Amino acid sequence: MKRSTSILGLTLLLSPALAFAHPGHEHAGLLAGLAHPVFGLDHLLAMLAVGLWAAQQSGAARWALPLTFVGSMLIGGLLGFAGVEIPLMETGIAASVLAFGLLVAVAIRLPMLIALLLTALFALTHGVAHGLELPVASGPWGYAIGFVVATAALHACGYLLVRLLPQAAAPLVRVLGAASALSGAWLLAN
Repeated sequence: MKRSTSILGLTLLLSPALAFAHPGHEHAGLLAGLAHPVFGLDHLLAMLAVGLWAAQQSGAARWALPLTFVGSMLIGGLLGFAGVEIPLMETGIAASVLAFGLLVAVAIRLPMLIALLLTALFALTHGVAHGLELPVASGPWGYAIGFVVATAALHACGYLLVRLLPQAAAPLVRVLGAASALSGAWLLAN
């Protein structure tokens, strides 16, 4: 497959044209879990940004950031299934869109421990939201598998976008980060 075809495919996949609020929960289990991260603009932007940011890193951070996000989000999802709510959850989710967008825009490499703690904290808020929004007709395990798979796929899309773009396109990735940060600021304001 040609590089331009791969980039076009990723661009179409990443297009947030359908990402308004959280539709898609009319399906039970796995499908609802897959839909939640993809069709919620806040979740979509944060998870793509984690992949973008991971691809800007070096060494173990490239896999540790997405893995930390997925693991912490799953823990948060289990807490949400149990009815645990965390204060300022929606604010934390919006802040994650802003923070991850800024991290991509400036292409910063934080010390590994700080990067992992920040990622885990924000992932926990996303996970609790996923867990609390478990559709009534859904089994929690199918739903959890769905949101874990969708999240990992979004991380991979962000990561691959950076890796498939020529080095000269690095400013485009930073612009995507800035756009995500602006979206996060808008979410926080609303």
